This record gives sequence, C-alpha cells and structure tokens, in this order.
Amino acid sequence: MQIPSKAIIPEDKLTRYLLVFRDKDDKSKFLAQAGFTLDNAASLQKAIIQLITVEDAIKDGKNEYGIFYRVEGMLEGVNGINLAVVTIWILRYIDDCFQFVTLKPRKDR
Repeated sequence: MQIPSKAIIPEDKLTRYLLVFRDKDDKSKFLAQAGFTLDNAASLQKAIIQLITVEDAIKDGKNEYGIFYRVEGMLEGVNGINLAVVTIWILRYIDDCFQFVTLKPRKDR
C-alpha cells in the first residue's frame, strides 16, 4: 500500500522539530548532510512526498488515535546526497487522513 501524496505534513513538524538543532534526538545535522535546512523546508516536504510515492507503507502498530505505517527508502537531497530514512505516518481514526509523524535515519540491518 502507498501513503497518498495528499497526506498531511504539518509545517511545524519540519520547521520546529526536524530542521531545528536539539540537544537530544537531533535530526537537523542528519538532514543537513543532504542540504536540508530551515531555509528550504519546502524541499524537505517535497522529498518526503516523493519518497511515499515510490515506496510501500508497512503497517507498524496502532493506538487510540489511529494506525501507524512505516515507509523506508532513500530521501533525495537537494545537494545530490541521498539519505536512508524511515518515515512514520498515522492513519487517523477521527478523519481517515494520513499524517506525517516523524523521520529518522534508517539503521542497516
């Protein structure tokens, strides 16, 4: 199954979390390797959407808010460097919409 390209990616998730340095669980340095910064957050959003249009989603649990899905693959960087990532999505029970939850580096198995 594929996450639809119209899935919700909250801007705050990009500009106030993923692309901002954090003392704990920082992802901004990882994303910066591929050229993603606060100045081009829209490019990160576009790359995430591109990823979900080519890779399948795998059911990954559920809670009282919805069903979680995982999409793994290569995130195309703006500088030509690609990053192996895992993205997490939720299919919300309240409105049957997919929403982006987070992104993290993929650890090789």
